[in-house]
Amino acid sequence: MLQKIPAQDIYTTDYGWYRGRFHFSYAEYEDPQNMNFGVLRALNEFVLQPDSGFDTHPHAEMEILSYCVQGELTHGDSLGYSNTISNGDVQYLSAGSGITHSERNEALDQSLRFYQIWITPEENGLDPSYDCKHFSRLSGSNKLLHVATGLGREGVIQIAQDANIYAARLVDSEKIVYTNWVDRQSYLVCLEGDLTINDLQLHQHDALKVWGDEILNLSAAVQSHFLLVEMASEQPSSA
Repeated sequence: MLQKIPAQDIYTTDYGWYRGRFHFSYAEYEDPQNMNFGVLRALNEFVLQPDSGFDTHPHAEMEILSYCVQGELTHGDSLGYSNTISNGDVQYLSAGSGITHSERNEALDQSLRFYQIWITPEENGLDPSYDCKHFSRLSGSNKLLHVATGLGREGVIQIAQDANIYAARLVDSEKIVYTNWVDRQSYLVCLEGDLTINDLQLHQHDALKVWGDEILNLSAAVQSHFLLVEMASEQPSSA
């Protein structure tokens, strides 16, 4: 089963210093019918203006991954980690029993665009932790790049949940075949460009929900960039 979510149906907000696009209930966006998709609790796009950001704030009991699309994201946390990520980098924060952190665009002349994925952990009370990886193979790889997993794999960020996160960039005529297994579900968002999935057309900011046994044929008419989050299934009626 496939369900397209057009960009105009995804909540947007504009505070001036940042613009947000929230795929599920988050902050001031409250919709009891759109709280999550399985263990995927949030998928947010943030565009921060130069010299702005989210000052130190707390999190707990959440697996948080940030994926940078444009600009540089500077992170600092109560564990003592401080890092700056850019295009192609993925940052992971397991909030566990409790942590504070900040996220800023320190550039004075460039905006920052990044996506943040929240996944509920398998269990509460985990020790907070941090990881960061740069995936230089993303461009022109003509395949899904595995960036995070709960299964354990060398070179992939390890998260505390039975879920997988993939990223891909396709150029004109490139194709990918993706299989969603019968007891799994996936959420895909088109970050840039246009993407054809079977008989569906996805444009920038469109998303797609996938349940059950499905083979997806993905191709790009022009350059395309997307994220895909895969996890154990739930009933479509509760998605």
